[in-house]
Amino acid sequence: MSTDAWRAARKLLCVRLDSLGDVLMCTPAMRALRQSLPDCSLTLLSSPSGAATLPFIPELDRAISYAAPWMKHSNVHGPGTDALFLASLAGEEFDGAVIFTSYSQSALPAALLCYQAGIPLRLAHCRENPYQLLSHWAGEPEPKDIIRHEVKRQLDLVARIGCETACTQLSFAVSERDLLEVTRLLAEIGVDARQPFLLLHPGASAPSRRYPPHLWVQTIQQLSDTLPYPIVLTGDDHETALVEQIRADAGVPVASLAGRLDLGQLGAAIRLAAVMVCNNTGPAHMAAAVGTPLVDLYALTNPQHTPWQVPNRVLFHDVPCRFCQKSVCPQGHNDCLAGIDPARVVAAVRSLLHVTL
Repeated sequence: MSTDAWRAARKLLCVRLDSLGDVLMCTPAMRALRQSLPDCSLTLLSSPSGAATLPFIPELDRAISYAAPWMKHSNVHGPGTDALFLASLAGEEFDGAVIFTSYSQSALPAALLCYQAGIPLRLAHCRENPYQLLSHWAGEPEPKDIIRHEVKRQLDLVARIGCETACTQLSFAVSERDLLEVTRLLAEIGVDARQPFLLLHPGASAPSRRYPPHLWVQTIQQLSDTLPYPIVLTGDDHETALVEQIRADAGVPVASLAGRLDLGQLGAAIRLAAVMVCNNTGPAHMAAAVGTPLVDLYALTNPQHTPWQVPNRVLFHDVPCRFCQKSVCPQGHNDCLAGIDPARVVAAVRSLLHVTL
């Protein structure tokens, strides 16, 4: 089918059923759609955590939340739930759907959903022949022939229908209100947002992507000994206990905003920081989006999610089991992270401070 049909589309669905960081890495491709199809509205179909990005992505008009049963983080539910969602999606009468996936995922379940919802234009990368499930099929060269950065993968996908952009930066719009509120919260814990401070985010959704707590402790101790800047820890509500244990074990002054920030405020805190240190997780991609220099403690689970277009230092310990694509280390040792000496983290922070201050 010709790509001309996309020019007549007025309602497009952007399908990315993963979480925060995955959605952010699709934003340059969404911008390409927005700029190339200016008369078209864009709706994101994502997981609940992915859909929460809507207020911060100016390329989007709406978001729909769906806990797709073929995604690993979705809770178990009966098929009636999916039938009701399908009926609701069909009622939206979308003209087209762009299905974004990582190369390790199949686009076919989402393609079938969009086909059954009566969406006539459906674009995705697909390893198998999708026959009628996709109107526009991009072959899947990864990982056999090449491995692209996730951002480049999605940009290449929309280029197949003639959609391109000159600006390929990630999107995350920080509001003035959130900047003011985070400035107030920082002052409350003794940190002046007008002066340089370091932001550390120890958590990650997958255990295989978490730098060990005792190494966070050593990193904080060494940062405190060698740099004159305040250290602030962040984390979700469920990570507060982890953050407090790290603070207690560090035995040096460390401030915390763990459990006190919503998504917009976390973005503001990241933007205000001189340097961020975190695991390979959603906040790393937020840092890339807002331009904050980043030390990325990079678990070698996937090769294609490194920081995009931001000053960065990617730290890992090379291992034979690299690129396992597992949420839990199959070997049980997490050596790709556990092998990172805290002194390397400190050196990386210092090098980025020289770039930015």
